Amino acid sequence: MADNDEKRRTAQDHLHEVAELLRRHKLAEELVHRSDMPRREIVEDLTHRQNLAALERRLNELHPADVASILEALPVEDRLLVWELVRQERDGEILLEVSDAVRESLIANMEVDELVAAAEQLDADEIADLAPDLPAEVMDDVFESLSVEERQRLREAMSYAEDSVGALMDFDMIGVREDVTVEVVLRYLRRREELPDHTDQLFVVDRDEHLRGLLAVNRLLVSAPDALVGSIMSTEGIVTLHPDQDAQEAARAFERYDLVSAPVVDDEGKLVARVTVDAVVDFIRERSENEMLSAGGLSEDEDLFAPVWDSLRNRWTWLALNLVTAFIASRVIGTFEHAIEKLVALAALMPIIAGIGGNSGNQTITMIVRGLAVGQVTPSNARKLLAKEFLVAVLNGLVWGAVVGLFAFLIYHNWQLGAVMMGAMLLNLMLAAVMGFAIPMTMHKLGRDPAMGASVMITAITDSGGFFIFLGLATVFLV
Repeated sequence: MADNDEKRRTAQDHLHEVAELLRRHKLAEELVHRSDMPRREIVEDLTHRQNLAALERRLNELHPADVASILEALPVEDRLLVWELVRQERDGEILLEVSDAVRESLIANMEVDELVAAAEQLDADEIADLAPDLPAEVMDDVFESLSVEERQRLREAMSYAEDSVGALMDFDMIGVREDVTVEVVLRYLRRREELPDHTDQLFVVDRDEHLRGLLAVNRLLVSAPDALVGSIMSTEGIVTLHPDQDAQEAARAFERYDLVSAPVVDDEGKLVARVTVDAVVDFIRERSENEMLSAGGLSEDEDLFAPVWDSLRNRWTWLALNLVTAFIASRVIGTFEHAIEKLVALAALMPIIAGIGGNSGNQTITMIVRGLAVGQVTPSNARKLLAKEFLVAVLNGLVWGAVVGLFAFLIYHNWQLGAVMMGAMLLNLMLAAVMGFAIPMTMHKLGRDPAMGASVMITAITDSGGFFIFLGLATVFLV
């Protein structure tokens, strides 16, 4: 019952509990320091030990993912205090779970021997995930501590791109031959201490390690002991992955076919490794978070509690671009100062055109970025998609243009102003649709993240474009 209660508790609950223990620890230290009681040092030491012991016990009861979540949510000073209390044998698992930015801050405060000990607790594919953040001398020591087979696996895992299937591979898997019986396989499994995580199937291979089929564990358990593996294995509809394949394609395969694990084979069809659903889920989560940050012009490497200077440096690029576009928008408005002076209502109505255009453009960008991510947008259907988004913009422009035009007429009793509002709304939504399609497609074609800064760029374009269209039409027809 206690275990079930623990599982039901959320990461937020764990964070609040750790934060409360930290608060008590700091409060006790502050009270003791202010006191003039005799033997203050002894009392301080005892209080310090008691609070930290309670915090240490709680941390070591939590899952590594929960500890990682807590570390990411703490200011740097508290984070390092908590990190010191984590048992050393858990360091490697937790470093795998935290974000890249937080991992860098933790590694920066660890000694070489601590980092080597943490890495030695992990498998080759897991060490490869940490390798980009580890100092060269640490990796040298880690290589020396590995067996020849593990070294080869580590080199192989590190050779693949970060967004490839090779970066998601897990070498811990079970292969069997098709000419052995179920009884032999079960005996072999019982000799192991435990099965690899997410083992829903065994991989059937020949003597040269070519993949021959898949043997589901549930099929294995209900089959006759004398049945041959070859007679009960599955050979139809096997989903295989390649190490150089895009990890996004693997994620789509897992979603489409409800996979728990999938074999990874080389060009000759030899079994290399496997990919499991937990690695795919982590990849999808990280990609989603990075796209969300990129859309706002933020760096994925920025820690929530990073030093002020680091945060400024990471954000300056897009803020500078935004400032440039703001100056352009201001000059567009300045060009039509004479029109605004003659019809002050223009100044009050301008933000409506720009704001609706920006929202519409962001909707288009969101659809295109999602389509690119799941592989639904291709060169063959791009034109049809652009035409569809353009038609949606035209219809939205007519409907909402009529609404804002009527609004302008009712407020200012000027039907020409209402007509200009309607025309400007229509034209700006058309511009938003075209640019909302072009921006992510262009970024994708250049090999960049299609969401990177898209929100900033579309807002700048629809603001400047909206002002120019509205004020231009007003100058022609009203002034």
